[in-house]
Amino acid sequence: MKTLVRWDPFAEIGGLSRVLDPAHWGVPTGYIRRFDLTPAVDLSETDNEVVVKASLPGVKAEDVDISVNDGILTVKGEKKYDDKTEGENFYRREIRYGAFSRSIPLPAAVDQDKAEAAFADGVLTVTLPKSAEAKPKQIKIKSS
Repeated sequence: MKTLVRWDPFAEIGGLSRVLDPAHWGVPTGYIRRFDLTPAVDLSETDNEVVVKASLPGVKAEDVDISVNDGILTVKGEKKYDDKTEGENFYRREIRYGAFSRSIPLPAAVDQDKAEAAFADGVLTVTLPKSAEAKPKQIKIKSS
């Protein structure tokens, strides 16, 4: 005798997501992420400026281009391959090389002509002064 079981379509979707999970196939989850060259960023804001810090380890300052257009900061560059591996036998090659690009929407209008960029210890810091319209305005109360 067969037992009737109510069909649950969501149960099947749960099983599918388990099969598609990289860990299900023995692939560590960090393995998938390491192929992504998109730099990690920190975005902060003060009353007077917007600051963006991007992590670019192994990238040279001359290999990075920065632009601001319509409220979006774009950081493009390339981590070049150092081909000085003569006589080395590699057991793993996990360091990624190649071009990258990251576009970050800015939280306020900025004066892009006064923007400054610094690069130290693999961290790019872009400081963008806010435009006069974006800065908070203090309104004085007149007493009568």
